[in-house]
Amino acid sequence: MSTREFLFSGFGGQGILFAGKFLSYKGLIEEKQVSWLPSYGPEMRGGTASCSVIVSDNPVGSPIVSNPDVLVAMNLPSLDRYEQSVKPGGVIFVDSTLIERKVNRDDVTVYYIPATRLASDNKLGNLANMIIVGKIMSVFDEFTDESVDAALAKVISAKHADMLDVNKNALKLGAEYTKE
Repeated sequence: MSTREFLFSGFGGQGILFAGKFLSYKGLIEEKQVSWLPSYGPEMRGGTASCSVIVSDNPVGSPIVSNPDVLVAMNLPSLDRYEQSVKPGGVIFVDSTLIERKVNRDDVTVYYIPATRLASDNKLGNLANMIIVGKIMSVFDEFTDESVDAALAKVISAKHADMLDVNKNALKLGAEYTKE
């Protein structure tokens, strides 16, 4: 990997910023150059939220991601808004529990993951975000227990230490997910 630009988008409360922060810390732990830029509306939950992440072997000049290599769309408004901005040859991850329509492009690779349903079925609460992150790491062959553990330890506060294993389970579920 030289540089990979990610755009996570969905409703507030879906863990969009957390997912981006996790990937950023994972990149830092792997001694990559990283940029994390959150963007969210005034609402805490239910408003729109997005997060740009750049992970690179080279210094990052700007944190702005206009044309991502990877789009994570966790709701229909996000897919509608950002689908066309993904670079040709890019990858789109769709939470197919919440988004019924298919991607309208044939120059990108698309993964439809029923992340919200999988989280619910496996008693993983609101960790659909981490299920998708697990799939991302699997697709790009970047799932290593050491960096995952270290990154989770950075983004999960001591107050919520009980969530370490739950997040790890969500990541593994996503990594192992194959189309039903």
